[in-house]
Amino acid sequence: MTVTSNEFGQQNMWAREPEMYIDPIIQEKMEKNTYQTHNERAEMLNGRLAMIGVIAALGAYALTGQIIPGVW
Repeated sequence: MTVTSNEFGQQNMWAREPEMYIDPIIQEKMEKNTYQTHNERAEMLNGRLAMIGVIAALGAYALTGQIIPGVW
């Protein structure tokens, strides 16, 4: 435990943080800039799916003349 005091003499106790562990394989990938986090992969997938949706909407409009076939 780490104990600190403020200007009024009150003490706060804080838990000691554990030492960070990074897997050596991941550390090597991070140094080579080839490692992607979960958020980076999710954003890439989201962008790709959005582009598929745009192409599908353009295709539907080209074939039927309606933005959403059967509705408009």
